[in-house]
Amino acid sequence: MRTVSLRRRVTLTALAVLAVVLAGVLLTLQLLFSVATNRTVNAILADRVQLAQQLAAQKVGAAELIQRVDARSVRAQLVLPDGETFGSLNLRAANEPGVRRVRLDSGPLKGARLTLEADAGLLSGARATLFRLSALAGVVALLVTAVALVFGVRFALSPLDAMTRLTRSIARGGRGRRLSPSQPDTELGRTAQAFDEMLDALEGSEQRTKRFVADAAHELRTPVAGLQAVADAMLQQRPDAPPEERERLQLLLGREARRAGKLVDDLLDLARIDAGIELQRQPADVRAMAATQVDRARLQHPDRTVELTGDEVVAEVDPDRVAQIVANLVDNACQATPPGGRVSVTVARSGDAVEIVVADTGPGVSPADQERIFDRLVRLDDARDRRAGGSGLGLPIARGFARAHGGDLSYLPGSPGARFRLVLPLTSALPRR
Repeated sequence: MRTVSLRRRVTLTALAVLAVVLAGVLLTLQLLFSVATNRTVNAILADRVQLAQQLAAQKVGAAELIQRVDARSVRAQLVLPDGETFGSLNLRAANEPGVRRVRLDSGPLKGARLTLEADAGLLSGARATLFRLSALAGVVALLVTAVALVFGVRFALSPLDAMTRLTRSIARGGRGRRLSPSQPDTELGRTAQAFDEMLDALEGSEQRTKRFVADAAHELRTPVAGLQAVADAMLQQRPDAPPEERERLQLLLGREARRAGKLVDDLLDLARIDAGIELQRQPADVRAMAATQVDRARLQHPDRTVELTGDEVVAEVDPDRVAQIVANLVDNACQATPPGGRVSVTVARSGDAVEIVVADTGPGVSPADQERIFDRLVRLDDARDRRAGGSGLGLPIARGFARAHGGDLSYLPGSPGARFRLVLPLTSALPRR
């Protein structure tokens, strides 16, 4: 982006426009003056010709006719058939500037030749004077306008200076300040409003990032503290301690390590999503991937019924990421469903996309939380949050992977239980990385 001076650019543009307008006005004025001059001269000559014809019809003598026709701006000369000449006209070249000549050889003059000459020199001088004065007035107008624009543009662009000062104050740590335009429907008002909206979005993102980092550190603190406690207990264990106690501590150590590792993996997945994850797309059977996760859930949750319905659908996706999405959704449904409940997974083709719906018979999600559950590190307080050690990152990761494919993950209100719908395009509409 070229960072030229906006004040200089506006000033020069305004002066250029004014110069073009003044030049156009000056040329138009000269043209109109010339037309008016020609009309005036033609009218004077026509009037003198008519007067000469009237005098000739009245049998007025040649000397008197010339005396009455001849005027200050019109000179006349009458040449009789016998060659006698009356009048003080000094015949000049017909194409000489400022001369307009008319000859009359017929009518009441009976063979005599009457020549009328109009001297437009005075009008030409007036036109030249008008041109000089107009040009001088235009130059003065340009100079006055240039001086006025220096101060006027500075005043007109003062809101931009306010934006600059606000930006610098925010960069120095002055959060929360806004332009708050009084008239948001004007050009500068819309710019200031868009600037405030951008600041709101940036500060909101900053606050979410800070809160996410704090929550992630808090989540990591629990398994790390557990690892440290178990390690200390193992170090302090007596050599003659029962083997059962040693095995119990080892199981606790492994469980806390897996919990910390899972959380770290989830955080890495979110970081990859934010940075723009690279998908390894290939044709894959979505129903087969869903069947694998359903079989796994049946083994992990034998007290719940997990069903799979639908036909085979082949889509161009990243198999590992789609499997992770389905696994998160099925695990979430199983953990929210009480023993004896049912979880159903339905795979179907919908136009040019594949749709996977995961439904459960758990307590469902309240309307106020149906979008909040996709926020990071959010765990509901009601009976639906039955998981042990869950970090609240499964659904955000699943939605991030879905949108990276060009699809989406959403919550479908259902009764009883809850339903999540995953939509993925059959073919990639995004460029391959």
